[in-house]
Amino acid sequence: MADLMKFVQDEFVTRKEFPVFAAGDTITVFYEIREGEKTRTQFFKGVVIQRRGSANTETFTIRKMSGAIGVERIFPVNLPALQKIEINKKGAVRRARIFYFRELTGKKAKIKDKRR
Repeated sequence: MADLMKFVQDEFVTRKEFPVFAAGDTITVFYEIREGEKTRTQFFKGVVIQRRGSANTETFTIRKMSGAIGVERIFPVNLPALQKIEINKKGAVRRARIFYFRELTGKKAKIKDKRR
């Protein structure tokens, strides 16, 4: 059964090439929204909190502040509506999942830039 699932995913799921990013990076995700017959592109800019899963089932979580309210959104990597991903800043964090970032406010919520 697992071989059949793998075969179907390899044959029918289209993969897009996106830049390499990790937790702590600030990225902008452009995705398509359908409203009736119309389609438009919307973007979501925030800090990557985690990447989880592997291959076709991989997802990533982005968090942004909208006013004083934190908004998180989970995107599957193979979502057909994803158009492109831009990396705005590379962040220097020590963990793969930065859930502690949710409780931080003000200057403590600032992520240092990764040195190149």
